Amino acid sequence: MNRPAKKPAQRLPLAEPVLRPTFRRERRALNEGFFPVAGCDEAGRGPLAGPVVAAAVILDPKRIPRGLNDSKKLAAAEREKLYEKICASAQVAVAFGTVERIDRDNILRASLWALARAVKALPVKPRLVFVDGNMKIDCGCDCEAVVSGDALVLSVAAASIVAKVTRDRVMGRLGLAHPGYGFERHMGYSVPEHFAALARLGPTVHHRKSFAPVAEKLASMGELGDEALAALLPL
Repeated sequence: MNRPAKKPAQRLPLAEPVLRPTFRRERRALNEGFFPVAGCDEAGRGPLAGPVVAAAVILDPKRIPRGLNDSKKLAAAEREKLYEKICASAQVAVAFGTVERIDRDNILRASLWALARAVKALPVKPRLVFVDGNMKIDCGCDCEAVVSGDALVLSVAAASIVAKVTRDRVMGRLGLAHPGYGFERHMGYSVPEHFAALARLGPTVHHRKSFAPVAEKLASMGELGDEALAALLPL
């Protein structure tokens, strides 16, 4: 008697390994004679309002706080605790790319400028800096760009936490100064609450006029001419 062929048992998919930043790149550089080594990152490239904030961090190899990770993967309370630990154990500097600079130079140039400023503001000049992304910065020392650096390089992850917490605190203060916009909740990002506030109240001095939704609102209010609007909006 022919028995029906057994169906192959289904295999459960293997769980993807959890990616966490390590100190390997920094350790390798230190062993090659590069000391100190810094990491830098920024927060706030996407929002419609507020500055872009950059941070640079030189971790002490003997006093690295536990739990460092890409700031986007951490809850706000975790970021706050780690921020305090980083500032207590590492060399830290912060720089701001203002709304005026963003509107004048564009957000990319303002971000790169702030990153370089943060590195130059460190109490100790680094020999090498790892920067998140695919573009190097002019910071007066060797620089290595690392795509997804905040998820791979521990000092960059630390910088991402410092930049994020610093910017969130700034936006919280702006929320108190400009009630009704919800800056303290959405941090200036493009969310329905923010668009509703823009439509109802109009832009503040902290909004980025070079960003399309803000430029369009200003134009509808008659505060931005057609030529200025055409220059700001992408083709």
